Amino acid sequence: MEDPFSVGLRFALYVDLMMLFGLALFGLYSLRGAERRSGMVLPFLPLLAATALVGLLLSAVSIVQMAKAMSGAAEWKEAMPHVEMMVAETELGTAWLIRMVALLAVAVAIAFNPRWPMASLLVVSLLAGVALATLAWAGHGAMDEGSRRFLHFSADILHLLASSGWFGALVAFALMLRPSKVETFESIQILSRTLSSFERAGAVIVALIVFTGVVNYLFIVGPHISSLTKSTYGALLLGKLVLFTGMIGLASANRFFLSPALEQAVHQGDYTRAARSIRYSMALELGSAVLVLGLVAWLGTLSPEMEAGM
Repeated sequence: MEDPFSVGLRFALYVDLMMLFGLALFGLYSLRGAERRSGMVLPFLPLLAATALVGLLLSAVSIVQMAKAMSGAAEWKEAMPHVEMMVAETELGTAWLIRMVALLAVAVAIAFNPRWPMASLLVVSLLAGVALATLAWAGHGAMDEGSRRFLHFSADILHLLASSGWFGALVAFALMLRPSKVETFESIQILSRTLSSFERAGAVIVALIVFTGVVNYLFIVGPHISSLTKSTYGALLLGKLVLFTGMIGLASANRFFLSPALEQAVHQGDYTRAARSIRYSMALELGSAVLVLGLVAWLGTLSPEMEAGM
């Protein structure tokens, strides 16, 4: 395993870029018209701008950290001369440059949200998707070659985008479910409607996550699991699957019980208890998602083959 700082940095990048893409995408498929304008339902302008800027900062630190690890430098200052070489001569450096440009463009695009909310969120989601996809170059897919490499990268990127759709929706619902945001009947109506609309998108997202997750597993480990179960990689992967299963259980409870109960309570005019139940469920689901991302960040620093052979 790499040092805890590297794992923590990967984790922070995952959370930041997935939130950026997922929130912008949520605004496009769940909100309508003026609801996409920052402050009407969600604080898009400050939240997405801050997320883009944090992504730039984390990315700047990450390239120095990678140069330090690849060069074997003992100190950060010693790694600085290797950064230019990495950026100019490696695929990882090219991916990093693309990410930096995309995030800078996001910071510009989100500024137009008050005037053109839909166009702004569309551009932000596209650019954020590009920035998120560059994380695949720091994953296991970069070790493959030929057509296998292309397929592995494709599965990695699709997995990242689908997972971000779910994570961004959870963050959006957490913001919409704050006690101060469910005080008016209009806000609770929007919440109920977006929960219902997410049911269709959520089904597609979960299907994509499962499919691409299986494909990635086969690329990284293969069909055999006997040796994997004895490794640190396997233990972390099992923990990730347990958490993911729990998230599906919570999502199912929201879909079939809590969301319909809120919709009925809205019609009856007494929705406080129903909103509170969904708030607790969403908090557990979001907490599980954060833990999953922590495990993903750790898994990305481990080699299944080396671990299995230990």
